[in-house]
Amino acid sequence: MMTEEEERAIAAEFGQVVNMTAEELESWLATDESKAVGQKSDGGESTGHESGRKIVELLHAKKASLTEPDYAHMRKVIGYVHRHLAQRPSGDVRETRWRYSLMNWGHDPLR
Repeated sequence: MMTEEEERAIAAEFGQVVNMTAEELESWLATDESKAVGQKSDGGESTGHESGRKIVELLHAKKASLTEPDYAHMRKVIGYVHRHLAQRPSGDVRETRWRYSLMNWGHDPLR
């Protein structure tokens, strides 16, 4: 079980790495570009796309309703975004799979 302090720290960092609103992320997830990137699971949806749907739920959720698995997903998002940002390709990244993949996880690196 996490302490309130740990929950606050995770929520704060999640709020920093997820720089898209729930509405922006929902709109993005509906695009062909969003659906075209990432590793696909058996169901055909990529891990990042599935995560994006969960992030939208988390952004809409009231803090009091967040569960241990919700905080675990926030930690997963934080780790993914930090690892992926470290792999930034050179040049213009506006229309790259790298950026699109990050956006599935709620982070637009151009902001």
